[in-house]
Amino acid sequence: MLAVREICKSFTGGAADVPVLRGVSFSLDPGGSMAIMGPSGSGKSTLLSILGALEEPTSGDVRLDGIDPFAGGATQRATFRNRRVGFVFQDHHLLAGCTALDNVLVPAIAAGTAARETVARGRRLLERVGLGDRLDHRPGALSGGERQRVAVARALVLAPRLLLADEPTGQLDSGAADEVADLLLELTEESGGMLVVVTHSTPLAARVGDVRHLVDGRLAS
Repeated sequence: MLAVREICKSFTGGAADVPVLRGVSFSLDPGGSMAIMGPSGSGKSTLLSILGALEEPTSGDVRLDGIDPFAGGATQRATFRNRRVGFVFQDHHLLAGCTALDNVLVPAIAAGTAARETVARGRRLLERVGLGDRLDHRPGALSGGERQRVAVARALVLAPRLLLADEPTGQLDSGAADEVADLLLELTEESGGMLVVVTHSTPLAARVGDVRHLVDGRLAS
């Protein structure tokens, strides 16, 4: 499970530290999903970065299946992110010169695990997201919704325990947004992983199992 206890985060600003997160706590079971909402600048993306071990909290504790990602050094955190966490961002961040399949396999290549079975999983994921006939297409030949579906497949290629999505439907029309939301929820449930999504979208949040609002640095139901 994902267990988050009393996470605080402050940034240095002028003569004094500026607190952004003030004791955030929650837990999420395998197969579970959570949406975090709140105004711009409330610390939603900062919280997501801490959950994904991209940024270290000022204080508090994060455990994913009992593992503390901040217990080791930078190399251990990088391995944790690559093997256990998948990221989907508002901007797909695909490599323009690579095919859809190559983009999906980027995390596996970085981990040195792009074996035949991983390539086969990448193909299956692209088929699962409706892009089985677009394996060799580059991002420029795909629509915005298709590019985001490639990003979802990329985030899942190493079967991460935790999927983090930061405004994943923010740049999509309503039809494409619904498709991406379907995929995030269905594939997370099928894999038995966990999904945390930051969003301003009320329709997306309404489909997620648990909705929390980040207010004054704290999570409220």
